[in-house]
Amino acid sequence: MSRLRTLVLLPLLASLGSCSMVVMNPSGDVAAQQRDLLVISTALMLIVIIPVMALTIFFAWRYRQSNREARYEPDWDHSTHLELVIWAVPLLIIICLGAVTWMGTHLLDPYRPIGRVAAGKSLTPGARPLEVEVVALDWKWLFIYPEYGVAAINELAAPVDRPITFRITSASVMNSFYVPALAGQIYAMPGMETKLHAVINKSGDYEGFSANYSGAGFSGMRFAFHGLNDADFQAWVAKAKDGGGKLDRSSYLELERPSENEPARRYASIQSDLYKAVLNMCVEPGKMCMSEMTQIDAKGGLGLAGIYNTVPLLYDKFARRGTVFGPAPSYVASICTTEEALAAATNAAQPALPTTFTPILGAGLQRPPAMSIRLPSRSATGAFRSPFNS
Repeated sequence: MSRLRTLVLLPLLASLGSCSMVVMNPSGDVAAQQRDLLVISTALMLIVIIPVMALTIFFAWRYRQSNREARYEPDWDHSTHLELVIWAVPLLIIICLGAVTWMGTHLLDPYRPIGRVAAGKSLTPGARPLEVEVVALDWKWLFIYPEYGVAAINELAAPVDRPITFRITSASVMNSFYVPALAGQIYAMPGMETKLHAVINKSGDYEGFSANYSGAGFSGMRFAFHGLNDADFQAWVAKAKDGGGKLDRSSYLELERPSENEPARRYASIQSDLYKAVLNMCVEPGKMCMSEMTQIDAKGGLGLAGIYNTVPLLYDKFARRGTVFGPAPSYVASICTTEEALAAATNAAQPALPTTFTPILGAGLQRPPAMSIRLPSRSATGAFRSPFNS
């Protein structure tokens, strides 16, 4: 029977050989520090867990009914020595766990730029990190390299031992950007930006994916991450410039439509400020950017004039999730041009607003004659005064 059990277990043991222990054997320094934090925390907790499990078996065996040699003390109810051990050991463990967790939480903050390349290897003074703008789409990943002017779908590359700064957002629902070999996961949310700093220390091909369920195509929302030396990375960028098309606003809106199991592909050039438009949710022509809307609201808003400042969407990117009933989808029309709105998001000075505007309609849509709206004037305090408040 023992030989039969061994034969049955052999295939199971063999299958374990194909398991990937990437979380416990990462190739990035941030992920390695997170691994160390996990190991230290587990070891500290095992200081209590292992003795308790061992003593449970020992007491059950030592004080079994058939053991007549065990001490029988029915009136025993207290021991100062045991109380000290029972309370002191867990207290010390909690103090150690708290100290380790507090330091790890601050040192491994994803928003904090990394201070070293690897253990025992400091960061080169003046080293410029590689900036990557990440957009989670349905159901694919868009990576933009503003320094090189290229972009890629479901493919990410970075040089070895060069710090990477990720700026992450989403075009639809919440997702989670995660490369286990590189660093921990961080969420991608529409209209918001999260950041992640990391570095890859070994050349190789790794897997990245979304760690947050986001719909029907979630299982195929994976991408390849290539850790390359400097020469291979420059060759990767050159290949992207030679073989890809241009990613502008119109092509992005087509790309944004839900699709599953998209193959990796690259773009040779990108339209300027495309990521800012995605982040401000104003890629569609004539749509008001969040940065523009917040500046108008900070000055007092448009008043009742803003009620009529809507334009119907030519394309509803949520059609697969939306309902049949209800009003037609629409959005707030932009007062400034796209370039002015994006400039307002980056510059402290606000561009001058016109006194009247006409919403920008898409092709084939006609504007009623009375749709031009007179914008509110500024009061002496700088706040907007609605034309309806006479």
